[in-house]
Amino acid sequence: MENSGTPKLIETPLAELHRAAGARMGMWFGAAQPDDFGDAREEQRFANESVALIDKTHRAYLTLTGPDRVRYLNAILTNDIKNLAVGHSTMSLLLNPQGRILAEIDTHALPDRLFCISYAMIREKLVGWLDKYIIMDDVTLTDETGKFGALALEGPKTAEAVRELTASDFTAMPSASSPGASSPSASSLDAAIRNPESGRSAIPCRLVCRSKTSAEFIVARNDLPALWKILQDTAKRFGGGPMGYTALSAQRLVQGVPWFGYDFGEKQIPHEAGLQNSHISYTKGCYTGQEIVERVRSRGQVNRQRIGLLFASGTQSVPPAGAPLTLDGAEAGYVTRAAKSFYPPAILAMGYARRESAGVGTVLDCSGGRASVVNLPITGQPHQPV
Repeated sequence: MENSGTPKLIETPLAELHRAAGARMGMWFGAAQPDDFGDAREEQRFANESVALIDKTHRAYLTLTGPDRVRYLNAILTNDIKNLAVGHSTMSLLLNPQGRILAEIDTHALPDRLFCISYAMIREKLVGWLDKYIIMDDVTLTDETGKFGALALEGPKTAEAVRELTASDFTAMPSASSPGASSPSASSLDAAIRNPESGRSAIPCRLVCRSKTSAEFIVARNDLPALWKILQDTAKRFGGGPMGYTALSAQRLVQGVPWFGYDFGEKQIPHEAGLQNSHISYTKGCYTGQEIVERVRSRGQVNRQRIGLLFASGTQSVPPAGAPLTLDGAEAGYVTRAAKSFYPPAILAMGYARRESAGVGTVLDCSGGRASVVNLPITGQPHQPV
């Protein structure tokens, strides 16, 4: 009998297609997504040497329309929505009054609306939280999760692939998430994907530039199977292919990218999660939870913080989420997410540690092995978004 406390798996639009292709499926972000397509090492290589195709159909999509939409959202999110230019996006947090993180939201400014992207696993709660703040504002909140889906290409040959698919000069699109940038923002434009095997001339999409090596295609849900085949064929022509979430998790750890629901959430405030420089504007004015954020900033420290971990050479097993971290036999923290990376070869993790145990170079014991606290990303790997 299913445990009532077990999260219900969200079926994603391409889950059956992946199963039919032999993918090993798992639960990622509360949804059915591929663990791998047969070889996680090869899949991570695609993202580092050619181009990897990623299924991102576990997202939630919300639209805000009405004359007060900008003022309304700016008053409840941590980042600056008021000065967000059309065609650009910014990553923000929705906090509760105690400063705890309820959601991570990617807000895109379009000419007639704000298009917000979050996670299907919190969709119902998120709609309720956002709706609660609509009081006197002339704003309409619409849940469009059932209308859209997203697929992504990532790797050094992404720009060439996008140019072939859309005739767009991907490298000319502005992106704040280029290597070395801290803010996970993006730019986007309307585009059309060539569809040689369809009676239609093209598949319309919203092309999102996450970085110079990462592109995302937001399309109508019904177009996802056709788009997956087109992108998979294109990736293969460039020496790449699909990448599952086992390899993607490792890739994001190498790049130092924390995941909502894994590495931060309702148990953390932004400074504990290390998001104070990427997800927060300190000049925009008031928002829900701001008092706590400002108090922590003025105090200058938190009692625990998110850390990166590099396990000692020769470590054989990947520690599970929640594995305790100890220092000299005393409890020091815990692991949130860990993975075996092949590029570079290492076992990496994120976690939380008490302030006195979080210094770079500190060696902590975990699951019978040892790990050093390190700065992520690993040098030489560009930042990529979720």
